[in-house]
Amino acid sequence: MEVEKIMQGLQSKHPGELEYLQAVKEVLVSIKDVYNSHPEFEKASLIERLVEPERIITFRVPWIDDRGKVNVNIGYRVQFNSAIGPYKGGLRFHASVNLSILKFLGFEQIFKNALTTLPMGGSKGGSDFSIRGKSDAEVMRFCQAFMTELYRHVGPDVDIPAGDIGVGTREIGYLFGMYKKLTHHWDGFITGKGLEWGGSRIRPEATGYGALYFVNQMLNEHNIDIKGKTIAVSGFGNVAWGAIKKADQLGGKVVTISGPDGYIYDPNGISGEKIDYLLELRATGNDVCQPYADEFEGSTFVPGKRPWEVKADIYLTCATQNELDGNDADVILANKPFCVAEVSNMGCTAEAVDKFIAARQLFAPGKAVNAGGVATSGLEMTQNSMRLNWSETEVDEKLHTIMHSIHEQCVKYGKQADGYVDYVKGANIAGFMKVANAMMAQGIV
Repeated sequence: MEVEKIMQGLQSKHPGELEYLQAVKEVLVSIKDVYNSHPEFEKASLIERLVEPERIITFRVPWIDDRGKVNVNIGYRVQFNSAIGPYKGGLRFHASVNLSILKFLGFEQIFKNALTTLPMGGSKGGSDFSIRGKSDAEVMRFCQAFMTELYRHVGPDVDIPAGDIGVGTREIGYLFGMYKKLTHHWDGFITGKGLEWGGSRIRPEATGYGALYFVNQMLNEHNIDIKGKTIAVSGFGNVAWGAIKKADQLGGKVVTISGPDGYIYDPNGISGEKIDYLLELRATGNDVCQPYADEFEGSTFVPGKRPWEVKADIYLTCATQNELDGNDADVILANKPFCVAEVSNMGCTAEAVDKFIAARQLFAPGKAVNAGGVATSGLEMTQNSMRLNWSETEVDEKLHTIMHSIHEQCVKYGKQADGYVDYVKGANIAGFMKVANAMMAQGIV
């Protein structure tokens, strides 16, 4: 496999899809050596098939706002790979959504899902619709309009969507209700449901919880205790909330959150009622973190900046893609932290990742560290199929076991001769080999 040749071909076919191309190149660089040791992969053009989605569905979504005006958004579903199970991946409703972002997320989802040990393929979807400033009635009408097209392409044994940015329990409820009306089926076709109607316990916290289990495992490998360590976190949504909650339980001290408007520095630590307040802040739909500083004495709002300039022992990206760049990486490395982890999908730019690995910094990639969310979605699917509801303890134990297994796979494939674990390489190879072997077994399809 010649990485540059493949990338040139993709760039000519998909010009301008920067996020997608970045995600593909990162994987190809990591798996190149193991791929080239399997000539049967090359003969079957496995990479050429793997980097292209099996299917992309695009559709218009007309909906009526509270003033009676007709609006039109674009809906997408990228069904990327189903070699190891039905498609599985979130729906994102945000003004920034485009095909490049969804293809990058769907491609990442293939390997993330493979790492969970659960039988799930990779997909992603969403719309450029933003919930910000919309009434409940407007969100409901949009979700119903979105589902009138999507329902034809999904199902519990075909494609199981979930929530993502802009899609929480409220939106999942509206989507599920319209799916049920259109199909006359009550099934586990979507995850992230309310507890009263098929949802799993700790699903909202799962991505953050799983990330901290993974980070704690990394630290334990180096005989480092997370207790008392200072942690810088970005974002303040569900992912950040879950990560902060679990970090606090494990004895860490989270001192930052952030939003598009800037970041909050709270040297006293975010715990107790402050963690609960994050849910209130998110529920406003205003997407800004500044009100936190008004609410809690001793905290400071820093406008227009990201929290990576704060000195900390551990750094966790919990907001969105490419939120930590090469310059941020230089600042972080100068602080000599114990660990950096992408809790958001592809939270670091390629330049930042390269700098961390070159410096032999303990670094965890998103497809490994944030797999707890989709893992718990998989557990929700299992509960729906069995018509059971597990307790919080049962789900948490299973999540802990899955994250431990993911860490083991990363170490197995990523440990270098000098003892350094390249978690990026380890995660990519572990996920790739599982999918590649399944694709080879199923023929040229």
